[in-house]
Amino acid sequence: MGKCYPMSSRLALGTVQFGTSYGVANTLGQVSREEIALILRHAWSAGIDTLDTAIEYGESELRLGEVGVGQWHIISKLPEIPKACTDIPTWVQDSVKDSLGKLGVSRLRGLLLHRSQQLLGPQGEVLYKALVAIREQGKVEKIGVSIYSPDELDALCPYYSFDLVQAPFNILDRRLVASGWLARLHQAGTEVHVRSIFLQGLLLMDAANRPEKFNRWQPLWDEWHSWLVDHESTSLQACLGFAQSQPDISRIVLGVDSLQHLKEIIATNHMDSIIFPADLKCADIALINPAEWKKL
Repeated sequence: MGKCYPMSSRLALGTVQFGTSYGVANTLGQVSREEIALILRHAWSAGIDTLDTAIEYGESELRLGEVGVGQWHIISKLPEIPKACTDIPTWVQDSVKDSLGKLGVSRLRGLLLHRSQQLLGPQGEVLYKALVAIREQGKVEKIGVSIYSPDELDALCPYYSFDLVQAPFNILDRRLVASGWLARLHQAGTEVHVRSIFLQGLLLMDAANRPEKFNRWQPLWDEWHSWLVDHESTSLQACLGFAQSQPDISRIVLGVDSLQHLKEIIATNHMDSIIFPADLKCADIALINPAEWKKL
């Protein structure tokens, strides 16, 4: 059994909305600099100490640096190696130096690869050694990967070891647990962060606001909302409670687009005594992988 954490201390603040307009439920667009400052201040006072960002998140790193994040644990991510890149170690060094400069910090808590499959390509070993080197230099505490499916770990882990893995996880997408990888990573001492616990806000929507293209899964939505009614739960409470019910998860990454949104999350009661339905899940990649939604 993993260590149990207080509610807020297990949360990490996702910052993609700070640099771009992101998410199927996002109606407010990119978060303003003033709102970012308010969000960070309130999050820190509530016991949240970790930020999740990436080079690909538009102006996110720059905005965070302008507000000031010196006391935070920051996870960032390297993008795909540019096609014209001929010197991967230098590219990694320069990318991290640029991120540290924008953020105004001397080191990162974690550095992840946004495209883990590049480790399996012809440049994989060089790329991994570059990550290890930057960790040994003290510029990064932990190295790892951001994955879209646990299948990626099946291919990667025979060859590489990671300090940190970030993966999608929610009440519909339980692959991280079902595959056995959550338990295996925890046993190996690898820190696990999960994202997409609201499935980009889809799990929080009622029928009137859910885009029509998701109606093909109507029986699933009916079951979900029926369960919420039966247990007198809000969707926010249930989504948070489900992620919190997995003690082997170290951090739950939540993106917010306003201070009010953050306050609602922090104020949500933890459903620690609820048994979640074993059959309320989905293996259809067209639904559980938001990257596939544009094809719907």
